[in-house]
Amino acid sequence: MSELPPNYDPFDQPARKIAGMSRAEAWQLVDAVSERDDLALSAAAYELEDGSWAIEATCDGEPELESFSELARQTLGGDITFSKERVDPEIDWVSRTQEGLAPVLAGGFFIHGSHDRANAPAGARAIEIDAAQAFGTGHHETTTGCLEAIDTILRVERPRHVIDVGTGTGVLAIALAKRLRQPIIATDIDPVAVRIASQNAKKNGVAAFVRPFQATGMDHAEIIREAPYDLIVANILAKPLVALAADMAELATPRAHLVLSGLLTEQAPRVLAAYRATGFVLKRRLIRGNWATLILGRG
Repeated sequence: MSELPPNYDPFDQPARKIAGMSRAEAWQLVDAVSERDDLALSAAAYELEDGSWAIEATCDGEPELESFSELARQTLGGDITFSKERVDPEIDWVSRTQEGLAPVLAGGFFIHGSHDRANAPAGARAIEIDAAQAFGTGHHETTTGCLEAIDTILRVERPRHVIDVGTGTGVLAIALAKRLRQPIIATDIDPVAVRIASQNAKKNGVAAFVRPFQATGMDHAEIIREAPYDLIVANILAKPLVALAADMAELATPRAHLVLSGLLTEQAPRVLAAYRATGFVLKRRLIRGNWATLILGRG
């Protein structure tokens, strides 16, 4: 997601929304919009009163509605019409979003916004993540699946070299740092995400452990220098997960575990096949809604 321009005026940012989709379709389209740097500043999905789902994207200036429609046709295979609205400049949309996010308890972690800071249950490790320009407040099924997968692995093993690929807000790297109290590499292709992850690590008291930096995939000097890894976590998308299979295998220890998410359940076989070809086997599959999280290990 691109950084807000210096002359950003929310009143001039029309928001697109469409309705009538299933939950899986809505999030699939959000992912497709988010992969494009030229369409929107942000995109999100939400449920309507009738049980169907809609997406909303906020744009920097007048949106290209036909580009949105064409992307929807390519992604979902049907014709979808987008509408547009002006964003009310008097509303603090970040605060509004935060107020609508209930805390999440997953894998022994309590993920919350600043408005729920005082509500952490006893025994849970609290992680404060507010809505921002980077993906990952902890509320998506892929993030909760990863948190549960991390908890499953750390109950029986203590990995020494750990990397979070596609860190977003840094929520998974922060969770790992809170559990392990050791250096965690956190990378993202988006410089805005790297900055936000660094801020969140500081806010949550683990800045000394979380090392965020910008990188595309695994081909980065610092990533290679710190290899091999005992645990690799990647909550991204199915296509880049497949593309990274060989690189992850090369940089993993013989006893390494991988936690892979960001994929719909129907995409899991393709991702799993790519990693099986490099010597990994499925240890556990976590299903949350229409989303899958895979725990892999060496055969």
